[in-house]
Amino acid sequence: MSVSFEGIGQVCATFLGSGLAEGHVVRMAGRAEAGACGDGDPFCGVALCCKEDACTVQVGGFVTVGYSGDMPEPGTASLCANGEGGVRAAGESAGRACLVVDADAAAKTVTILL
Repeated sequence: MSVSFEGIGQVCATFLGSGLAEGHVVRMAGRAEAGACGDGDPFCGVALCCKEDACTVQVGGFVTVGYSGDMPEPGTASLCANGEGGVRAAGESAGRACLVVDADAAAKTVTILL
């Protein structure tokens, strides 16, 4: 049986920002501006739609993103950007508390509540 969390509680906002990739975690880069994350950066959401100099960013709700390192366990986890568009365990980095509800080891994706 498959369970989908897609779209549940989704909250989005449009930010300025260019050169961002859809599906990647992003950080605040300035006033009303989103930017790409480096490894260990805290993230504010996930870029959903990027056009020219603006990007729709999901800042709340359930979302599926790529991960690196060990597969996150279900429950509350401190996550940060992995520098490749996804997330990883924060460890010593400043992380964001997220609820991990699912992970796919084969696809290297994790579903989290922002």
